[in-house]
Amino acid sequence: MRGFSSFAATWLMGVVALLSTPSAFGQEGHLDLAKAVVVAVPGPSKVENAALETLVEEIDKRTAIELPHQGEWPDSGTPVIAFGRASTASSWAGPYASSVSRGAAGGAAEGYRISVETAGRSAPAVLVAGNDPRGVFYGVGELLRQLRMHRGSVAVAADGTITEVASRILLPRDFSVDTAPRYSLRGHQLGYRPKVNSYDGWDEPIWDQYLRELAIFGANAMEMIPPRSDDGAGSPHFPRPQIEMLPRISAIADKYDMDVWIWYPALDEDYSDAATVERALEEWGDVFRRLPRLDVVFVPGGDPGHTQPKYLMALLEKQTEVLHRYHPEAEMWMSPQSFHGAWWDEYFEIMQNEQPDWLSGVVYGPQIGHPLPYLREIIPAKYPIRRYPDITHSLSSQYAVPEWDLAYALTQSREVINPRPTDQAKIFRALDEYSIGFLTYSEGCNDDVNKAVWSWLGWDPEADLLEGLRQYSRFFIGPEYEDSFAQGLLALEQNWKGPLLTNSGVYTTLQQFQSMEKTASPHTLLNWRFQQALYRAYYDAYNRSRLIYETSLEDRAMDRLREAEKLGSLDALQAAESILQQADLERPAKDWRLRTFQLAEALFQSIRMQLDVKLYQAIRIRRGANLAEIDVPLNNRSWLREKFAEIREMEEEAGRLAAIDGLVNWTNPGPGGYYDDLGNHTAQAHLVRGAPYEEDPAYFDGPLFNFSCRPGWRLSWCRHGDNLYDTSVDLAYQGLDPDASYKVRIVYAGSLSASQPVRLVANDSIEIHPLMRKPDPVRPLEFEIPKEATSDGSLKLSCFSTPGRGGAGRGCQIGEVWLIRQ
Repeated sequence: MRGFSSFAATWLMGVVALLSTPSAFGQEGHLDLAKAVVVAVPGPSKVENAALETLVEEIDKRTAIELPHQGEWPDSGTPVIAFGRASTASSWAGPYASSVSRGAAGGAAEGYRISVETAGRSAPAVLVAGNDPRGVFYGVGELLRQLRMHRGSVAVAADGTITEVASRILLPRDFSVDTAPRYSLRGHQLGYRPKVNSYDGWDEPIWDQYLRELAIFGANAMEMIPPRSDDGAGSPHFPRPQIEMLPRISAIADKYDMDVWIWYPALDEDYSDAATVERALEEWGDVFRRLPRLDVVFVPGGDPGHTQPKYLMALLEKQTEVLHRYHPEAEMWMSPQSFHGAWWDEYFEIMQNEQPDWLSGVVYGPQIGHPLPYLREIIPAKYPIRRYPDITHSLSSQYAVPEWDLAYALTQSREVINPRPTDQAKIFRALDEYSIGFLTYSEGCNDDVNKAVWSWLGWDPEADLLEGLRQYSRFFIGPEYEDSFAQGLLALEQNWKGPLLTNSGVYTTLQQFQSMEKTASPHTLLNWRFQQALYRAYYDAYNRSRLIYETSLEDRAMDRLREAEKLGSLDALQAAESILQQADLERPAKDWRLRTFQLAEALFQSIRMQLDVKLYQAIRIRRGANLAEIDVPLNNRSWLREKFAEIREMEEEAGRLAAIDGLVNWTNPGPGGYYDDLGNHTAQAHLVRGAPYEEDPAYFDGPLFNFSCRPGWRLSWCRHGDNLYDTSVDLAYQGLDPDASYKVRIVYAGSLSASQPVRLVANDSIEIHPLMRKPDPVRPLEFEIPKEATSDGSLKLSCFSTPGRGGAGRGCQIGEVWLIRQ
């Protein structure tokens, strides 16, 4: 072993130091349960048996200790972990039966108590008493989250010295908990379909492990997607066809006693046609029949599907009858998703006047044009409401990242690895009093941290966020990482706050993760959750290095254009273009870029994440394949090259110089004027903001910010201020010259640039332009401002889009606004 590498020796000696230092894992004040015996209730229920398997197997995975389990208590010198229902304590709790038989949290459903008992025995006993079978499992899950589990190792130093370190299973001596969940529904949508960044590559063992882990963190429900939705016919990653895999996933969920929901869109064109309805009844019934467990069917009102409420409700009444043939106790839920004005009226009339008995509840999720409190007020109280929050998308979504830098939007796109613990807590708590709980909207394991946050907040909305992240890090990565990895997840979220150009913390975040990476064991380096965090840290840092570099190149190019009169227009253009071209010829931080590609490969191997379309056959870039966008331009060189080509076609030097001057002074509104880049949070001084994010994370009360880009667009057109439904985007100006005349120059951009009509109004009453379609291709438009609109020295400009529209609700999508004094 003398030839052992110095790095390996350093790592192994570090392991020895960590494991042999009591303060590293708190040996003092902890019980060591490495020699414990597990005592479980005799004749366990299905989920209690799953709890036993989970406890023994998850400890074994982390420590290589397979704890023995039996029905009788061992001698008093052997530590014990005993669990079961409080009502059957006499059969499993030994000498402590009377102390745990009363139940936890007043006997509430799914509640549990964990206590450490030392009286009367020379070795300690840990008791987990559940109020019901589910409570037993969740108690075991909490115990696993609290244990400090470490695998033993043999460390060989550079001098050949061998040190053995035994596996340990530690629990704080004073640990105890008596708890029950606040929300009765806590779950996540897990769609085995092509339109996901990972789920379609999962086989049964991965599904079993993931559902188990969700349950360990308190989830009690999952939601599937049927074979026919708005997806393609198949995925190259499917281990089995959907119709074969879905029953297996249903059975796995049942093993952990998780409620099984299925999101079932009504996709046919005309449900007023009787023959169409009959075909739908047969198709859905075939899926219902195949599932061994099905508790709820949820049908969205749109996205996909677009059916008038009266026909949709009539269909669902018939589908409920079909459902009950195979699952007599199952429920039918629906959402008014994507409804527009007239349909809302029809839907509310049905709900209030007819109050159909076949309908069990209503789902509130994306693309619903009313805030949840309003919906709860209008919907009869007999119908519970379930939240369907989008935790998986970072832009063009229900809860987009606030103040996201354009560099991230252009590269990491919509379905990036997105730990957002503090934002998710704000989103959860903003509306936590109006529903019975949630099943989150997820398109893959990119949002794994967010799932955990929702799961533990669903149990306790006031739970300490950092403590939850420590439990996540301790259980999934290891006890030596419980603080560093938790802080790293918070740092990754901070990477996305504010302008990337000035956020030097991005490099600090990478350094923190590199420190963890350097000392990580091979086992940890193969851990997909560890790989995800590393991928984001490297990607973010590479993004920032490239943004700094490419921004400086554009600044230098503009300096050359400012010298056009001296150099001559054509020479100035050539000099500027040569500078811009360096971004394509020489990249910064090549080692960070390479490591990002390596981690993408690792994630495909470990959890089937598809981070590239060509390499890993992802369905499309916006569905998580952000590796394909890692080198997308972060300056205006594409737009400038097109402009340079146009200028070169001009025959007169004066015209060329004037056009160059227009590029150099693009954002200059002239004396007494104002310029706003509505997608740039540092350049939107006149934009009227809404309520704080923690009060209105869905932006019903004010403008939201979105991103959409086409080849050759100026970057300020790729980010824009937008409105939802019947709200407006408002700009307010003060200190204007009441005797002057003004005009407004405006760029309407975004993904709906040609399809969504917009209207511009001054001071709530003066029409600047009527409802009109946006120009395509995108270009600045100019409109005169009537003098009476600025006669008092102030001005309010408001953009509206088509009233009463449904769908996603986005409309104005304004890139830039100049108010120009004439």
